[in-house]
Amino acid sequence: MATLQVDVVSAEENIFSGEARFVELPGESGELGILPRHTPLITRIKPGTVRIERADNGESEFVFVAGGILEVQPGTVTVLADTAIRGRDLDEAKALEAQKLAEEALRNAKDKAEVATVEAELAVLAAELAAVRRLRRR
Repeated sequence: MATLQVDVVSAEENIFSGEARFVELPGESGELGILPRHTPLITRIKPGTVRIERADNGESEFVFVAGGILEVQPGTVTVLADTAIRGRDLDEAKALEAQKLAEEALRNAKDKAEVATVEAELAVLAAELAAVRRLRRR
């Protein structure tokens, strides 16, 4: 069976590196599914969950990404994420607290640039909370 080398990297660390059968992630224009020998592609990714179906045991590995860049080559998938958190490390309470702080910052924002920055942060936090809830249902 054909496989892909998958690397998910954030600014802080290498989050995942291994062989996979399939990768699913939130592309800029919608959900992307990547199989071995996929056509080469470079695109931005939106905040959301990357699902990696491991080649060794068929289990899915989940990683939350806050955005970034995806590069696909026929045998390789590279995700360069702004921020990436392993699914098992997501903390709903921490994300809810960050969301409350961001909502307070939005109420106190002084100009359009500050509002835009905080709204972008709120969008990432909403995606993170959706990822936490999605993984909890599994």
